[in-house]
Amino acid sequence: MLTANACMNFVHIHGGWLVGNNMADNVADNVANISRRTLLSTATTIAAATAAVTATGGTAMAVPRGGTPSGGRTPVPPLWREFARTPYTHPQIPYIGRAGRRTGGEARFPRRPVVADVTDHGATPDGSTDSAPAINRAIAAAGERGGGTVLVPAGTFRIDDLIRIGHSNVVLRGAGSGRTKLYATKNLTELIGPYGSRYGGDKSSWSWAGGLIWLCPEARFASLTAAIEAATWPFEGWTGNKRDEWRTLTTVAPARQGDRTVTVRDAARLRRGDLVLLRLADDADHTLLEHMSGGGPGPEAYFWDDKTKLTSYVPYEWPVRITAVHGRKVTLERPLPLDVRPEWDPRLTTHVAPLTGSAVEGLTLEAVLTPQSQHLLDKGYNGVAFQCAYDCWADDVVVRNVDNGFGLVAASATTLRRTRVEGRGSHHPYFCREGSHDNLVEDFAIAQRTVPAPAGTQLHGINVEGLSSHNVWSRGVMEMGTFDSHRGLPFANVRTDITVNNDGRHGGDDSAGPLFGARFTHWNIRVTNGREGLMKIDGLAPYSASVGISTVSPFGQIDVPDFTGDLHSRLEAYGAPESVRPVNLYEAQRGLR
Repeated sequence: MLTANACMNFVHIHGGWLVGNNMADNVADNVANISRRTLLSTATTIAAATAAVTATGGTAMAVPRGGTPSGGRTPVPPLWREFARTPYTHPQIPYIGRAGRRTGGEARFPRRPVVADVTDHGATPDGSTDSAPAINRAIAAAGERGGGTVLVPAGTFRIDDLIRIGHSNVVLRGAGSGRTKLYATKNLTELIGPYGSRYGGDKSSWSWAGGLIWLCPEARFASLTAAIEAATWPFEGWTGNKRDEWRTLTTVAPARQGDRTVTVRDAARLRRGDLVLLRLADDADHTLLEHMSGGGPGPEAYFWDDKTKLTSYVPYEWPVRITAVHGRKVTLERPLPLDVRPEWDPRLTTHVAPLTGSAVEGLTLEAVLTPQSQHLLDKGYNGVAFQCAYDCWADDVVVRNVDNGFGLVAASATTLRRTRVEGRGSHHPYFCREGSHDNLVEDFAIAQRTVPAPAGTQLHGINVEGLSSHNVWSRGVMEMGTFDSHRGLPFANVRTDITVNNDGRHGGDDSAGPLFGARFTHWNIRVTNGREGLMKIDGLAPYSASVGISTVSPFGQIDVPDFTGDLHSRLEAYGAPESVRPVNLYEAQRGLR
């Protein structure tokens, strides 16, 4: 049981975000004003973090959280003071306080009524028979009823097929990750096909797509099947590979990054609660890509035309829900991630009907133990994938012996909480790609592999690529892996309050362009083995911030900046993560909402 004093110390160590209006200048002085409700909430947070380790049955690395150094309060770094004054337009730090499901403010996930039990549909908890058909029947029945919870009781359920959640508001819930296991015997190559890469060669697209638990709208499953039968690659973005079929709702007047209200030409087809796509096309001079990189001489001098993989990700598509319509004024649930300029043909459009409100909770997905495949030849023993998903979540889920762990593919506003990747080692324990935005991964863990890595394999860790933006990784423990910015110009992403044994390597094809766009932030990163590799990024990422990074030095993979000249990046509290205030950038930003 935490005492009030213990909670106060925790908030001082981790805090600075619930301190009233003058946050930037009074973080330390206002700790004494925290309410009883805040203390109880903080105690709950600590208990939840402890429960996360207990639930997965793993042994956590020691996570140094830092305390107040002897001699009194630690001063708030200048970068935080600057940011708190201009949170939506700061040049180095993105505003990510609304990342995650329901704009990130949700302490608990909804408890949908139970509408099915997989054992009533023929699933057996002793692992003796294939339970995938029964589980999928129960999920389909829940979807036909408009949603609800599908229970998977304690036990081991063998699955010889993938589990598909294609209807909104369907929750697949086990009895806890330590009690319910789905044991997968086949991979996606066996179940669906080899599914070659749209980039040519013998690369397997199961190296970065799909899951044995796959949350994806039914319409997208149908398009995937048709594309595979035709031996073509189905573009993974929000509008698929038939972008011209999606209807323009209205065009958008010029606006600035950070605005939440925009002016449209015609609001007749817009309603409060609608989920729409903001689409920004690039122009011949690639000024949109330059803007994503912070602008200025460096991005202007960069040669974009041969970056064919990168340009295939354009137009930039950002899904967002409308919260109000007043005449031609439309208010969005999140601030604009970029400027809106006429030369980028800005418009709000329709899109593939997304999966919303669906989830996986309280189970372990374990694949049959097989050797890890050589790099980019993954067979598809993949874990949980969210594709074209919005406002979805995973909670208390472990994946074991997988090629790729948790995937966010054209997914947004989704929260992964208390997730863990363990077993024989993974190519991408977490992958985030193809225009995934505003997602939150918190209280996550990547466990040390249980078997040595085979020759010719790579471990990327937590991945982000393909113009993905405003995603957050928070409160993590990585016993292996790295921070994999996999080219494709990801921008405005945050990794904060993470302990990492940095022994992986990042990836990325040269045709995918820069490793980083602007406003990439690493904040309070404790590197246990002193290896630099994409931890301290002030020499690589334009208009970005490295704050509270352990002292690190180069090793093996040595990168050079993609842009010439002054990167306008910031470095603070280098070598002293224990001194960083606030400790967690995401939690601090939530106090600015």
